[in-house]
Amino acid sequence: MRIYTKTGDKGETSLYRGGRVPKDAPRLEAYGTLDELNAHLGLALALLPAEAGLDAAVTQVRQSQRDLFCLGAQLATVGDQPPAWRIDEADVTRLEAAIDAMEAGLPPLTTFVLPGGHPAGAALHVARTVARRGERLIVAVGREEPLDPLIVVYVNRLSDYLFVLARYVSHQLGSPEPSLEI
Repeated sequence: MRIYTKTGDKGETSLYRGGRVPKDAPRLEAYGTLDELNAHLGLALALLPAEAGLDAAVTQVRQSQRDLFCLGAQLATVGDQPPAWRIDEADVTRLEAAIDAMEAGLPPLTTFVLPGGHPAGAALHVARTVARRGERLIVAVGREEPLDPLIVVYVNRLSDYLFVLARYVSHQLGSPEPSLEI
């Protein structure tokens, strides 16, 4: 199978369950941003030293990458028939549990954190900002079209998770982020 189909050469693309939309449609901006987020997560994982002992974090990030594909499928589907791949409350709960576990091993926040620290932590901060942009775009789509409200909840929690994970990774690797005291 060839990677190029030429069906998008005129600036339109197909949705999951049929229909064509312009490539700059808000729905595509939203799931394209989630695809970008997924790539940033892959980069962050590639920057983690193998011997870092962060296996649980790697497993959670890989699960989040799969979740992002599910969210993309949900955003690429219009109509009454949802895709087979969906996120659910358990996915949000899993992120919350991971946040709580990591925060237990971190010093409490007493200042603002500036993105930086270990390169993997810095990459996770970039991913967090992409998640926030994705969330804003999804909210905008939801104002115009019906969306599962859990999509916004998941992406909001994912950005929280990425903030804590960035701090945790940098802390575990002995390279905490700079802080900004106000």
